[in-house]
Amino acid sequence: MTTDALLADCRARLAFDLLSNTWNAVVLWALREGPRRPVDLREQIGGISSKVLTETLRRLQFNGLVHRQAHPGAAPPRVDYQLTALGRSLLAPIDAVGAWAVEHGDDVMAAQEAHCTATRGPSSQ
Repeated sequence: MTTDALLADCRARLAFDLLSNTWNAVVLWALREGPRRPVDLREQIGGISSKVLTETLRRLQFNGLVHRQAHPGAAPPRVDYQLTALGRSLLAPIDAVGAWAVEHGDDVMAAQEAHCTATRGPSSQ
């Protein structure tokens, strides 16, 4: 990586932008086992609204990470989403970030708590 590696038009910055959205990585991870319907994704993920899930799936589709498969002949009509090869290639980095979080999450939360305690000061305790 050069010193220009994080410029706005850099490919590394593109990857960081894709992974910086919380729901992108979560939805990609939820699709790792194969095609899923949106209702199944919402149930599996929890805490995501239909609107946000739809926006996330559209963003992932736009970026070539997810494929949308419509089944218009089905009654009722249904749609499945699945990872593309490109989307599947992001699973290893997502897994690595998750492993880092498991290993260091307590340290991060302790640092956050220490910062909050220090910035409250003696008058608000």
